[in-house]
Amino acid sequence: MRSNRKVEENFLWDQIMKKHFTIAWTFPKLVVSSILLISIICIFYNLSFSNASNPSNHRSNIINTLHVVDQAMPPPVSSPPKLGPPEKTTLHHLVFGIAGSARLWEHRKNYIKLWWKPQEMRGTVWLDKTVANRSDDHLLPPVKISCDTSKFKYKNLKGHYSAIRISRIVSETLRLGFEDVRWFVMGDDDTYFVPENLVRVLSKYDHNQLYYIGSLSESHLQNIHFSYGMAYGGGGFAISYPLAKALAKMQDRCIQRYPGLYGSDDRIHACMAELGIPLTKEPGFHQYDVYGSLLGLLSAHPVAPLISIHHLDVVEPIFPNVNRVQALQRLKAPIKLDSAAIMQQSVCYDKTRSWTISVSWGYTVQIYRGIFSVREMEMPARTFLNWYNRADYTGFSFNTRPVARHACQKPFVFYLSNALYNKNTNQTASEYVQHRLPSSECKWNMADPSRIERVQVYKKPDPHLWDKAPRRNCCRVLPRKKKGTMVIDVGVCGEDDVIELR
Repeated sequence: MRSNRKVEENFLWDQIMKKHFTIAWTFPKLVVSSILLISIICIFYNLSFSNASNPSNHRSNIINTLHVVDQAMPPPVSSPPKLGPPEKTTLHHLVFGIAGSARLWEHRKNYIKLWWKPQEMRGTVWLDKTVANRSDDHLLPPVKISCDTSKFKYKNLKGHYSAIRISRIVSETLRLGFEDVRWFVMGDDDTYFVPENLVRVLSKYDHNQLYYIGSLSESHLQNIHFSYGMAYGGGGFAISYPLAKALAKMQDRCIQRYPGLYGSDDRIHACMAELGIPLTKEPGFHQYDVYGSLLGLLSAHPVAPLISIHHLDVVEPIFPNVNRVQALQRLKAPIKLDSAAIMQQSVCYDKTRSWTISVSWGYTVQIYRGIFSVREMEMPARTFLNWYNRADYTGFSFNTRPVARHACQKPFVFYLSNALYNKNTNQTASEYVQHRLPSSECKWNMADPSRIERVQVYKKPDPHLWDKAPRRNCCRVLPRKKKGTMVIDVGVCGEDDVIELR
């Protein structure tokens, strides 16, 4: 018994001593391990700092890091193929909304037939009543009847209720659902358009933006009475497709807010103001709020493409001794040859005879005795009268010059008679014949322009004329080939070309 207890005591003592020995051995081991770990961290930090101070090591570390990141990232997505240049604006992208009346349609449709291209152009004539079908309908835009507008208020005592109907033409044309439309063009049935130049002008603008493009009246009083910020509808204006959509959403409510306005174009302008869209002015749209002869205006056309001529029933025929339709018909030949240059003015001098020559290509040539500055010649001569009878020459929204009364200072006017194209020389040849009028005899001791029977003008077509900065063409008087004939060359001015008086 005693021996067994002794054995148990020895066993317990051995276990206690083993545990004590293990604890005693583990504690110093932990201390040593901790010291070693701290030492390793310090050594690693010092090595890292040393490497960071070495630029080459720093770059290699960055490269290695990027390499690791690059391996971890997915391969780059291939970029989409580059798109080609956007499709150019053409006549197909334009849709016309033409305002007309059933009462005048039989007469005024003849103006539209002069410029409308049935195979290339799209649009609609909007009338107030139905008209009889005619055999020439295929030469014209389709005719539709405007929606009933009796629910709209109209309170202007001097105007006509048709202004409500006409102001909604753009919105009604939009709702017809034409596809691939960039621009809606508004105009009247007594307006002559040059479609090629209209496309040139609209091509400058982004049709995906909100644009309201047109021009003002020639009458200062008209612009004051209505607005200098309004596009006159007779001369025509263009609205981009997204703007037409925005207008259609709110126009009927907008019209109800302006029952006192006079016409359709100032209602459009009021809605544009509410949409926050200003007028983008293009001087080639011509309202022509004038009476009389357009000679002074057309022969000194601004340096811009001719787009439209309005009020054809009010002004005189642009060529003498023919009716209005026949006069406009004569423009078709030069427009076909070089539409960009139609009516563009150039000024030159016959210094041996002290003459000033003004060429309005495709329309007229005028010869003046004496030497006049270009600054004076580019101002329209007042061959026309103001829209308001009581307004004098200060009532125009541009500078003008008086028509000469002295027999020796009156110009000799030569009107276009023919225009041809020579493939061999790549030149147009246009001929202008003197329009003789009774006049008093000039007693100046200088060469007499009345002895010139005709003027021949040679010019190379320049379809890209308006792709460059605007500049007036230059003209040069060439040596005479025939007695009674003047020969002139018109073309793009050279680098050192200056139209100097002497």
